[in-house]
Amino acid sequence: MNEIPRGTLQEQTFYEQVGGEETFRRLVRRFYQGVAEDPLLRPMYPEEDLGPAEERFALFLMQYWGGPNTYSENRGHPRLRMRHAPFQVDAAAHDAWLGHMRVAVDELGLSPEHEAQLWRYLTYAAASMINTAG
Repeated sequence: MNEIPRGTLQEQTFYEQVGGEETFRRLVRRFYQGVAEDPLLRPMYPEEDLGPAEERFALFLMQYWGGPNTYSENRGHPRLRMRHAPFQVDAAAHDAWLGHMRVAVDELGLSPEHEAQLWRYLTYAAASMINTAG
């Protein structure tokens, strides 16, 4: 039996499997196009321009899924619940957020397996941000 030397076959990260930076930037850009027009979500982004939030979110997702560690290098630990604490995130905000994210994910054209894996994470993350009843 021929053995494959250790380290010869390295498993690609999810980030690499789905197309890397370009895919995550497309996802986040499309998501924020929806947020920009959303009367419930837009006020949760106090900056005049959504660009800084878009950049932070893209870097976070890229790092989370196995890409570069640029987010942590620039911002430290994500501390997502803490960073979202100043905003009232209720069920309606959760649903609106997921609605815009669903459109963005659908437009990526990922394989069913990758789409399901990404969507599981996004729905979990959205639910964990709820901090207000209603």
